[in-house]
Amino acid sequence: MKLPMHSTRLRRAARHHFGWRSLRPGQLAAMRALMKRRDALVVLSTGAGKSAIYQVPAALLSGPTVVISPLLALQQDQIRALNERGDPRLHAVRVSSAETPNQQAEALHEIEDGRARFLFITPEQLSNPEVLAKVRALRPALVAVDEAHCISAWGNDFRPDYLALGHLIRGLGRPPVVALTATASPPVREDIVARLGLRDPRTVVAGLDRPNLFLEVAHCPTEDYRWRRLLGLLDGDRWPGIVYVPTRRAAEELAERLTTAGYEAAFYHGGMPAGARTELHERFLADEVPVMVATSAFGMGIDKPNIRWVAHVALPDSPDSYLQEIGRAGRDGEPAHALLLWRAEDIGLQRFFTGGTPDAGELAELAAALRESPTSRSALRERTGLGVRKLGQLLALLERVGAARTTGASQRVGSPRYAPEPAEAGRAAVAEAERQQAVQNSRTDMMRAFAETTGCRSQALLAYFGEQLEKTCGHCDSCHAGTSTAADGASGPFPVHSTVRHAEWGPGLVMSYTDDRMTVLFENVGYKTLSVPVVSEQGLLTADVGGDS
Repeated sequence: MKLPMHSTRLRRAARHHFGWRSLRPGQLAAMRALMKRRDALVVLSTGAGKSAIYQVPAALLSGPTVVISPLLALQQDQIRALNERGDPRLHAVRVSSAETPNQQAEALHEIEDGRARFLFITPEQLSNPEVLAKVRALRPALVAVDEAHCISAWGNDFRPDYLALGHLIRGLGRPPVVALTATASPPVREDIVARLGLRDPRTVVAGLDRPNLFLEVAHCPTEDYRWRRLLGLLDGDRWPGIVYVPTRRAAEELAERLTTAGYEAAFYHGGMPAGARTELHERFLADEVPVMVATSAFGMGIDKPNIRWVAHVALPDSPDSYLQEIGRAGRDGEPAHALLLWRAEDIGLQRFFTGGTPDAGELAELAAALRESPTSRSALRERTGLGVRKLGQLLALLERVGAARTTGASQRVGSPRYAPEPAEAGRAAVAEAERQQAVQNSRTDMMRAFAETTGCRSQALLAYFGEQLEKTCGHCDSCHAGTSTAADGASGPFPVHSTVRHAEWGPGLVMSYTDDRMTVLFENVGYKTLSVPVVSEQGLLTADVGGDS
């Protein structure tokens, strides 16, 4: 039978090429899908072996594997780990801005001649039509998209360059695709599938609970109290650690204040020169920076096992961001600490960051420009005066309402044949932006609910991601305080993960039950927490017979 045969071959390859005596169930399920040329979407916690999911099958496939990854430092770490094994079937090369044209050409020759099996590349390089054609000629057997949440407008590290990846992968001949990330709630997962064009993907979501990571939350009535709680963490815990702040200015000011108070701290944010960021990244990896004060720009791709704690001195924008960032602590399996210090004022700041509604006229003008003739994104930027990020976001909205389409290996952006009129496209795109804003606000509400709960924090956090934790975790402040209650008996009128419909909010997905409350993710308005007795007595929800249960 095929499944046992694939399982046996995969286990042998893992043992022979990597020295791994066993594979986790989630890993094996995704690997088997890839061996059957089926797409896969994999959500595993940081340090749970996501890279193995494409590396092991790659050792068995007849063609090369293309790994699309957003960070050069992360690529370099993975390339080094593969090449240090000295196994010719695992040799890796890279095409990026860090290599000269001659080095890039040699890397492609190594793949072509069979001297290398892995080609690491950034989305920016792959979007070059000449590079795309050369990679297509290599006839890749597998494409791995690392940090896949970056492709989603809901992802906490949204990158416009990732939006074209679905088109680029089709330009490679559409080999099987595996999308990998450490955090993806249902909206993010749906977005990844849609934007990458995954076909009936095998979805694996597992292992998000981190028993070695102690979760603690403190409401801070004043900034002075928040400062003293942070110092308590720094005085009582081991090093190194990361302090996440909401703004670039806050990163600089807090790092200076900590240094003045006698703590060796540095700051990191996306507004710094690339060279300075790279130097800080390397110093942190080398244990030369005990305390890194940073915005969310820091941390993605850091392969550092001994981070002992992660602190947040403001409420994160969503549980997605929070889980991604605390997941960087304790990767060595040793005890680690996640401390969230929040104030009610943080909510207003996150609402500000969500931004306003885009201008319908601006969207209509962009839609009209697309109707004239397909053009490149760079030409569109010159013509409209829009920045890279804003143009990417507006195009994403127009794509969602059928008014924009990226075509061909040249990645030219144009208007579909039956696109709506520009004015109509502008109105529809604004409505879509408002829906997205409502969902984002609900994500912040869920983050606040996590902060305010007196129940098991792991149960509350994992329920957001659709993973039920039936027993209390035992590694959060609520469990230690004795306020957590087991969720074994929590149930309601609809099964978890069934689809329901609300008269005003439309279709939704039942995410979890806790005591007499239920959380439902609605397509149009996001997450809502409802009273089970009220839902039952008033018939607020009905089974959505048109949905998938």
